[in-house]
Amino acid sequence: MSTHSKAWLALENGVVMEGLAAGAAGERAGDLVFNTAMTGYQEILTDPSYFGQVVVMTYPLIGNYGIAHEDDESEKAWAEAFVVKEMSSIPSSRRSDIDLPGWLKQKGVVAIAGVDTRRLTKIVREEGSLRCVVSTVDSDPASLVAKAKQAPATDGRDLTPEVSCAKPYAWTDPYQGSYPALSGQAQGRRIRIAAYDFGAKRNIMRSLVHMGFDVTVVPTRTKADEVLALDPEAIFLSNGPGDPSAVKPAIDAISNLIDKKPIFGICLGHQILSIVFGAKTRKMPFGHHGANHPVRDRITGRVEITSQNHSFEVDRSTLPKDVEETHTNLNDGTVEGMRHTKLKVMSVQYHPEAAPGPVDSAHLFARFRELVLR
Repeated sequence: MSTHSKAWLALENGVVMEGLAAGAAGERAGDLVFNTAMTGYQEILTDPSYFGQVVVMTYPLIGNYGIAHEDDESEKAWAEAFVVKEMSSIPSSRRSDIDLPGWLKQKGVVAIAGVDTRRLTKIVREEGSLRCVVSTVDSDPASLVAKAKQAPATDGRDLTPEVSCAKPYAWTDPYQGSYPALSGQAQGRRIRIAAYDFGAKRNIMRSLVHMGFDVTVVPTRTKADEVLALDPEAIFLSNGPGDPSAVKPAIDAISNLIDKKPIFGICLGHQILSIVFGAKTRKMPFGHHGANHPVRDRITGRVEITSQNHSFEVDRSTLPKDVEETHTNLNDGTVEGMRHTKLKVMSVQYHPEAAPGPVDSAHLFARFRELVLR
């Protein structure tokens, strides 16, 4: 094996693994998270919420259906690095445009294959969130561990300006033909909505269009009066990376919008809303990342299998009396959704737009439409 084909992964706790370079050459560092989805690696890598994080896939074989460009959730691949057990370089899908290793090189994503991802996952589950470094250029264990210890964690960082749009724009695309839209298209008049882009996935905007919203996307640091100048009938708060308590400009803006328009928040948007209401957020030991998390909808009593990607949670004990918990995670009991008892405000911690994942929760976009029109 030639030296340039090797890659190394080091954790801040001193664990070092050697494997094969499976993407771009270079070195990247960040918080190590594991994702339990069996498929959907492309949507995961192009989800801006993974900015600042190194993603380990727990499923052992990744890349077997290649890359279909229409499945990108954004223009870029945002994960700092990608870690897999076995990388397939031969895609077996009629939709594939390019193999995964070739795409990773195109997108500049450093990747390592041939490492024990089960061991890595167990380490993170037992020791909590750890920083790590993945390198194709440095093979010295001591140097790599030192770099991992110096890597910036996501705690206390507002990463949304790095992934948000630069200026407002209209989003008009509906679902693609290949997407399984199980919820019927909205009938009746269309609703103007301003969508804050904290690192929004494309399928969120497609879901809003499908459900009868005319979407104007605005940058993360858009002030309340600038949003109101657009004359929206509703406001949406997107997913995104980093520590919700650090997204101060958005917290200030939403504080000035909370009682003026109906609001729907997803993931980071849900966390920001909770802070605006006076609750607190905290970093989880190892977060929720996957397409298979059971959540109970406390309004209907139904259990939905959900797509999730978050490292922070809302502290239930700090929720004010006028905020009702609407969804609960059945794996660990954490808060997965809430609504205000007096204002037209609702939010969920998980991803009803899925991509990747089951579409059990797509009806929440219809629930918000009904809330707006009520």
